[in-house]
Amino acid sequence: MLPSWLTEPLWGQFAALLPERPEYHPDHPLGCHRPRISDRIIFDKMLQLLRFGCSYQAIADTTCSATTIRNRRDEWIRLGVFAKIKQIALESYDRIVGLVLDQIAVDGSITKAPGGGEVAGSSPVDRGKQGLKRSGMTDGYGIPLGRVLAGANRHDSPLLAPTLDRLEDLGPLPEDVTVHLDAGYDSDKTRALLDERSLHGRIAHKGEKAPIQASQRWHVERTHA
Repeated sequence: MLPSWLTEPLWGQFAALLPERPEYHPDHPLGCHRPRISDRIIFDKMLQLLRFGCSYQAIADTTCSATTIRNRRDEWIRLGVFAKIKQIALESYDRIVGLVLDQIAVDGSITKAPGGGEVAGSSPVDRGKQGLKRSGMTDGYGIPLGRVLAGANRHDSPLLAPTLDRLEDLGPLPEDVTVHLDAGYDSDKTRALLDERSLHGRIAHKGEKAPIQASQRWHVERTHA
C-alpha cells in the first residue's frame, strides 16, 4: 500500500474536482436502496491498480466489485476529472521542477487489449489478438506530456499529428522545439508536418543502424517501458 502521507494529499486534490452529491438517506420507503460506494474507496482501488498493475478482478473485495470500479472510472472520465488532474500535475511539475519542452520525443508502442475497446485492433505482434497502439509524447527528460490511442495495427507516423496536438494543452512553448523520432517517421510527409508547426525534427534514417542513445528519443522509450 502507498503511505498515507502521499495518498491523503492526492485524495484531497482529487476530491476537490468531484461534483457534490446529495447525502444518502438510509430510510428509503421501500427499504431497498443500496448506498453508493464511497468515492474514497474507489480512489484507493484505482491507486492500487496503478501501483501493482493488477486486474480489476484481482483488486476487488468486499468493499466494492470490479464492475463498480470500472463504472466509477468511466463516470470520472466523462466528468473530465482525470484530464483535470493530469493538467494540474503537469503544471505543478513545471512550476517546481521544470518541463524540458525544447526537446520532445514521440514514439508508439503496442500493448495488449484483451477486453477490446473502441479503438482496439488486431495486433500484428500478438497473433492477431486485440491490442492497442499508444502514441506517446514526452519532454526531454521522459515526463509524459500526452498520448493518442489507436488499433494495434496502425502505423506510428499517421498518429504523429494528433499526438503533437497535445502540446496545445501546455501553453506557450520555447521558440525552438526539436522533436526526436525513430526511423518509422522518416518521410517527407513527417518533415512537412513539423515545418507547418514550426518544429525542428531529428529523425533517424531508415536503413541506418544507430544506438538509441545517439539521440534523445530514448527518453520516450524509457517511459513506454
